[in-house]
Amino acid sequence: MEFVYKIASEQNEFEQIYKLNYQTFVEEIPQHDQNEQQRLIDRFDKQNTYVIAKKNQEVVGMIAIRSNRPFSLDQKLTNLDDYLPSDANPCEIRLLTVKDEFRKSPVFYKLVELLVSYCLEKKYNMALISGVEQQIPLYKRMGFQAFGEVVGTERAKFQPMYLTKERFENSTKVFKRLIAKKSNESSKVSFLPGPVQLHPEVVKTFALPAISHRSDVFMNEMDKIRNTLCDMTEAKYAEVVVGTGTLGNDMVSVQLSQIEGNGLILANGEFGYRLIDHALRFKLSFYTIEKEWNTPISISEIEHVLRENPNISWIWTVHCETSTGYLFDLEKIEELCLRYGIELCVDACSSVGVVPVSFKNVLIATTVSGKALGSYPGLVIVFHREKLHPNSKLPRYLDIGMYQDYEGVPFTHSSNLLKALHVALQNVDSSIIETKAAFIRKFLEENGYNYLGDEAYSPGIITICLPSYHSSKMLGDYLKSKNILTSYESNYLLKRNWLQISLMGHHSEESIRTLFLALTQAKTAFASKV
Repeated sequence: MEFVYKIASEQNEFEQIYKLNYQTFVEEIPQHDQNEQQRLIDRFDKQNTYVIAKKNQEVVGMIAIRSNRPFSLDQKLTNLDDYLPSDANPCEIRLLTVKDEFRKSPVFYKLVELLVSYCLEKKYNMALISGVEQQIPLYKRMGFQAFGEVVGTERAKFQPMYLTKERFENSTKVFKRLIAKKSNESSKVSFLPGPVQLHPEVVKTFALPAISHRSDVFMNEMDKIRNTLCDMTEAKYAEVVVGTGTLGNDMVSVQLSQIEGNGLILANGEFGYRLIDHALRFKLSFYTIEKEWNTPISISEIEHVLRENPNISWIWTVHCETSTGYLFDLEKIEELCLRYGIELCVDACSSVGVVPVSFKNVLIATTVSGKALGSYPGLVIVFHREKLHPNSKLPRYLDIGMYQDYEGVPFTHSSNLLKALHVALQNVDSSIIETKAAFIRKFLEENGYNYLGDEAYSPGIITICLPSYHSSKMLGDYLKSKNILTSYESNYLLKRNWLQISLMGHHSEESIRTLFLALTQAKTAFASKV
């Protein structure tokens, strides 16, 4: 459900106003004493008109308006009328507050927009406000002008300000741009495989001040995260490195360069073929099983290559092929490796957090912070089975042993990315993604959209295959115009006329239904053009 902006009229709304009043003007800005009820009724409550913002049934923001004299400012400035024009017909704005989690959304701007409409309707030509000292720059941008001296106490200081109809109209263009910008930023829903839709707590945590990567606090957090990642994957060790999945696969490449014998790389999509490129750049000796995109690679085919080439000592594969959603059967590949006595390395960038994984017997595996783990991009996680030591023959930044030797922090690290990842890990639940994927697949089937694979494919990536007479770019652009971001702009997707819906990250049922509505509208719009 979208935000609703209205004049408060229901008893439940007034009860929430009193609670919000208490949270703001007792707990946050200490103007009033605490009470057991945690409820604050304004002394002018019977005279107030409350403009409120609601999300679902929750009041998340409010402004109180009254025109009865004396105003609260009359009690703070003995000569208030001396500051006002002779033709002034003022109202007073008070109790302006928005819940903390919505303060970076358009809620504040939309509240003020409704407030101004209400004031004009009532023929008020001036609005007075006691502006919280920290918010004075914001009020000035909206056209408020300061007058008189700062009032209040040491605990809470306020600047008297007023806004005239003329000044508001002069600032309207700027004000509307602010509304448009905030609305656009907050309403976008990302179904990208990266950057993913973030949980609000992850965003909030990322904004905390940075701390030294050499501090005890940072090292303790690093230790907790490494342990959490190992618990999730049954890996023995995990290193958290500043970088991307590409860096992680370069780190795998340098370790494979230290193993005698040949390797085998599996490829049936963009990222499998990228592993081949990694191996070529590091001059590794290896065989390949290369298939057309989305063509299965069977266990029997892999075993045939192993039997024919007893000098193979390692296999390297993606787990989820992000370009299609194809999911390799990692358990059976692992069983094969154990039977033939060879090592297994895995690019699991799009599977850790989406499906259950076990790296107990995997030599090295990689994943990233900015996909199914639901955080910001910028961290790559390298899991490894054996204890490693620094190797002077390897590039410093790619040497996994250095990370282990320095307890995960041999070089400069980002506390912001680390803290955000720590919070994101607490919300990882692959079972929820599976349920949402089934919901989306059912909708696509019922509405005539074809997609790759079936329930055996990753629930984190659903690849829609459009017929030649419908353009994936047109569909992607249409969804983007509705503030719904999907993956379609990569060359390999455009070439095949595919569009992808990713369920990595934080997605509410509301955002999925918004996607459904847009896809339904798109189908109707495009059908009329055929």
